[in-house]
Amino acid sequence: MTYRLIAMDLDDTLLTDELTVTDATRQAMAEAVAKGVHLTIATGRMFDSAQRIARQVGLNVPIITYQGSLIKNLLDEEVLYERSVPVDVAEELHAYCQQNGLHLQSYIDDKLYVPEDNDKVKGYAKQSKIPYLVESDFSRIIASDRQTKLLIIDEPAKLDAMLPGLKERFGGRVHLTKSKPNYLEFMHPEGTKGHALRFLAAHYGIPMEQTIAMGDAMNDHEMVEAAGLGVAMANAVPALKAVADFVTLGNNEDGVKHVLDKFVLNA
Repeated sequence: MTYRLIAMDLDDTLLTDELTVTDATRQAMAEAVAKGVHLTIATGRMFDSAQRIARQVGLNVPIITYQGSLIKNLLDEEVLYERSVPVDVAEELHAYCQQNGLHLQSYIDDKLYVPEDNDKVKGYAKQSKIPYLVESDFSRIIASDRQTKLLIIDEPAKLDAMLPGLKERFGGRVHLTKSKPNYLEFMHPEGTKGHALRFLAAHYGIPMEQTIAMGDAMNDHEMVEAAGLGVAMANAVPALKAVADFVTLGNNEDGVKHVLDKFVLNA
């Protein structure tokens, strides 16, 4: 099989634990691009955060951000695909978080909004290297019909305990996933990495059989299943490995390079 479109998650996939891309992986990516392969990233991060990394590694194609809710060109920042959280879902989730003392943050027009300044958002902003805005009247933010994503930050065990009830409560009205153990994210039902990968493949006229998707977490499930070759990292959660076609090396062991070497450069 000739693979022509490859989507890579960022955190714990393309990026090492030090949040860098190794020189060996950069070189393999450059060689794949030189062969005419479309390389993109598919991340839960905001566009502002993800595009910095994409430019550093030499990508110049549309990138998938916000778990698949936003696909945007790197060169001219044209929006190709966008889905927003339904307002009724946002308002219901906001009320739920208020009742249960949970930290909720919202993303509108690639800006991060929070109702108060606290350690949770400070830690998040430091990791993603993005600023945030404190909005005391958070109900005004929640009422927007342009929310790309909503995110709860809390202890992993607490979020895991909440997950079944939230899935039952919101059903098909929202796509609910975890990008990290302490991040619970809410998007439009069509705001998944799987939907985004299918859109980008169609955009380039590439059959899904000729796509590769690589990831490590629950939020990569849809695109790993959708791709012609679904790849889980060695450090991936067991549930992702179970649906993957191939398990590569870990994110600290040039796992992305291993896939490029095996299926693209030396195929």
